[in-house]
Amino acid sequence: MRQFKEEVYYNVTQAIDLMSAVKELNKFSSQELGKLLRDSENFVIHYTSENNMQMTIDVEKLACFLPLHLMAVLISSNRDEALYKYLLCGVRLLYSLCDLAPRHARLEQILLDDVKMSEQLLDLVFYMLIVLGGFKEENYQSDSISVAHSSLVACSLYLLTGCISSQWQDLVHVLIAHPKVDIFMEAAFASVFQSVKVLDLRLSTKNSDSTCTVPVAELINYLCLQCEASLQFLQTLCQQKAFRERLLRNKELCCKGGVLFLARAILNLNVAHPHLQSSRVGATLSRLKAKVLSILLSLCEAESISYLDEVASTPRSLDFAKSVALQILELLKNALSRDSKSIFSCSEKRYPTGFLQLNAMRLADIFSDDSNFRSYITVNFTKVLTAVFSLSHGDFLSSWCSSDLPVKEEDATLEYDSFAAAGWVLDNFFSSGILHPKNLDFTLIPSVMAPASYAHQRTSLFVKVIANLHCFVPSICEEQERNLFLHGFVDCLKMDIVKALPGSDGSKATNVCRNLRSLLSQAESLIPNFLNEEDVQLLRPVTTVFLPLRGEPIRFKGSVKFLCWQEGLNQSLSDIIYGGGRNHNPKGDYTPRKLRSQGFALPPLSRRGLKAVHNRVRHRVVI
Repeated sequence: MRQFKEEVYYNVTQAIDLMSAVKELNKFSSQELGKLLRDSENFVIHYTSENNMQMTIDVEKLACFLPLHLMAVLISSNRDEALYKYLLCGVRLLYSLCDLAPRHARLEQILLDDVKMSEQLLDLVFYMLIVLGGFKEENYQSDSISVAHSSLVACSLYLLTGCISSQWQDLVHVLIAHPKVDIFMEAAFASVFQSVKVLDLRLSTKNSDSTCTVPVAELINYLCLQCEASLQFLQTLCQQKAFRERLLRNKELCCKGGVLFLARAILNLNVAHPHLQSSRVGATLSRLKAKVLSILLSLCEAESISYLDEVASTPRSLDFAKSVALQILELLKNALSRDSKSIFSCSEKRYPTGFLQLNAMRLADIFSDDSNFRSYITVNFTKVLTAVFSLSHGDFLSSWCSSDLPVKEEDATLEYDSFAAAGWVLDNFFSSGILHPKNLDFTLIPSVMAPASYAHQRTSLFVKVIANLHCFVPSICEEQERNLFLHGFVDCLKMDIVKALPGSDGSKATNVCRNLRSLLSQAESLIPNFLNEEDVQLLRPVTTVFLPLRGEPIRFKGSVKFLCWQEGLNQSLSDIIYGGGRNHNPKGDYTPRKLRSQGFALPPLSRRGLKAVHNRVRHRVVI
């Protein structure tokens, strides 16, 4: 280790100059450094420090040696406040130099064009993330160290876009070509996981430590923003096909649940104390959850390797994946069972909350369409679906059959500023002067989605989940899955669950029938832009089962028989639903039969071909 340090420094004087330069120059933004360079000769800055010391700094040498210098300090120093402060100063200065480089040819040649320097910068970021990913629990209680940790995670990640490439495709190409790409992936997810744990601790604690002079609300807001910035970086990487496909080959993150551990930690984030609640923090937590669900979606939608097959490769990882799926369903239940208008106080500023509900529904569609998770989703989500159908007809129409929802989600991208983020920590936790804590906010760039498109996507996902749960393929599904959804649906209708959602009333049977008919009509109008014919064909029999007989509403009492209605359905898939049972007539006629234990009969499905139905509940058949 000493030998490594000797290779970095030519002599003691140079080491001292580097440390002095880092401590003094990190305060200057790239614009301010640019002005100093314009006023200098031969890239040498003459500068008077706060202690009235005259300093001469060769910026060219500083840029050449800074990455290895920071690496040496990171390797040889104790993990204490002094180290975190110095690393923040160093990374902040390096970020400013990289930001300045495109406007100065000599800096650009050193920092951006030199292959060896790029390798050093990558090694610095990789090792920084390894250290940050191993953050020890005893440091959680220290506000200065834990806040510096969260800032360093985000700043280290965004240093890649500053020193390697601001184009994500180019950055991904460099990362996946690196021989230590697996180490980077694991360290990046681990370090973000540690930042989330720090945030979770602060959200569940009334007060910060006694030495903290920053109001706890501002501290929590800062930690939220750092976590969002770091997670957004991972999200953007996972949206790149090449990176996503490479990540799926990482056993630690996929087979052993590394990504799921991060997802569970974020989904568990909640404000424990009312005095810490605000629209700003609430919206940031919602965006965090939406972003981690987006990462899961990206992995689930990969083409070459099945993420769900990877997590289902062992009983332990499958159980863990199901527990995360249950969290997603619970999140979706809460989203559907509250009045979105009441989330924020009328007096508070509104902030984008991210596509949390939409992403949760997309994952529910994927999970319910996978043979490893379908039964689990059926058992745990049918009650929520039943409660939705129990809404008053007017509320159901406005929520699921309208192109203009009363309230819709809004997404946004955080415009992260590493210089400002690091400076906030240095000013508020490591400054020797009088502190005047200031709030730090980053610009949120809205992600615009047309209201009609959002509403139609939401409704189509609702229909797809129902279609997935209702579909039964004998060669793939287990016998106990046969009509499991409809049995559960009827059982839930018999229960007193109408209070699960606002707007429910006592006319449950009438509401269910009218709402099902309206949903079917809306679904038919969404073909082919948002739904395909197969989805609607699978919804239609669910609807017809509960149509009233002779104009009388269905009574959900005891063992009442539900008769099916099959007018307009000319073909049969009873061999798919019933496995080619004795009641199936090859001529297409169908005699209603009672389902086991429930006493109602199902209408036939229109045949779209066995192959198409197989794709609805696939055992890793990519649609």
